[in-house]
Amino acid sequence: MNKKYNFYFFILLQFLAFNIYAEEPASNIANKANKSTPIESPDPVKVETAVFVHNVKGEMNKIYKRLFTGFENNGYYVLFEPNIGRNLAHFAKRWGKDYNKNKIDSIRSMVFCNGWYANKISNEDPDMLALCPLHVTLTHIKGYTRVLFVKPGIVSQGSPASAVALELEQDIIRIIKESAR
Repeated sequence: MNKKYNFYFFILLQFLAFNIYAEEPASNIANKANKSTPIESPDPVKVETAVFVHNVKGEMNKIYKRLFTGFENNGYYVLFEPNIGRNLAHFAKRWGKDYNKNKIDSIRSMVFCNGWYANKISNEDPDMLALCPLHVTLTHIKGYTRVLFVKPGIVSQGSPASAVALELEQDIIRIIKESAR
């Protein structure tokens, strides 16, 4: 009989302990929050975007050819030229209303590499060969072409190859600005 009372007494203690140490109701917390002074947040930190965007008014084909020539004249070799827009167009019927919601007229890409930079980066951090080959994507909407480039300097942050990747990034951006006009 003693064991039976001990068991009930134990359950009662557990119940009381749970209720005593239970969390405050959300309404009490909300009321306290309304009475407290607001915490002022520090100035917002400006975060650099990982994609360089260069807008140019003009036809895609002309800008594409200038950029291709700019890469080739500066020691970068274009390895592959996918026409992404044409490939996506094959799915227009299947995707229906979800196809090309932004009404992009054309999407093309250039995959390219520079052997010297590839060697330099592989010497610093072989894992950063994930950047090789590099690519730019060009989109054309309503008379404007955009050149999009993922910045190697951002991708390689914290890597021993970050200085070389930043140098590479700056060189590519220079070529884009000079050629794609």
